[in-house]
Amino acid sequence: MFKIFLSLSKTIHSSIALTILLFLLLFFLNGGFVFDNFFWSSLCKFVHVSVAIMWIGLLWFFNFVQIPNMSKISDDQKPAINNIITPATLFYFRWAAFFTILSGLILALINNYLYDAMTLGINSGILKNTAIGIGMWLGLIMAFNDWFILWPNQKRSLGMIECDLEVKEKSVRTVLIVSRLNILLSIPMLFTIVTSQNLY
Repeated sequence: MFKIFLSLSKTIHSSIALTILLFLLLFFLNGGFVFDNFFWSSLCKFVHVSVAIMWIGLLWFFNFVQIPNMSKISDDQKPAINNIITPATLFYFRWAAFFTILSGLILALINNYLYDAMTLGINSGILKNTAIGIGMWLGLIMAFNDWFILWPNQKRSLGMIECDLEVKEKSVRTVLIVSRLNILLSIPMLFTIVTSQNLY
């Protein structure tokens, strides 16, 4: 039994299996589900929230844990973080951002508010769509920053791409500023997305 917890892949597979069992249990207790827009919307929302937790969780990990504590780590230990842990973390960070945006857009499309949210509810006057639209645009800006500003500069700052010392130092500063920009945007993004479900 405990061997499951010694392997991340086995733990994840067990978690997925448990989720499927719970789904089947709820399915039969409910007398079945109708595989309509509500079902696919719920499934998409589950994916959206799951990958969003990883994305924002890693963003906050970098800014609240890793970056502030790097100066406390001895120089002989920093290569292990910069060469192994950080690149692996950045892989999940980037792709979590991508799938958060993709699943969010699909969710909005399924629920028929994609256009209205992207235009901030200007035509409809529906405040819920304005709120969720603001959150969507903030998320898009953050994901753009992750892929097209942070990632190229992270590769230079971590030495994954050869560059001059001056360029590397500039990339380190860019990573810090843009990562902090994403922190700044993350709280209002979460606020507008979450409160749009209940306040409006």
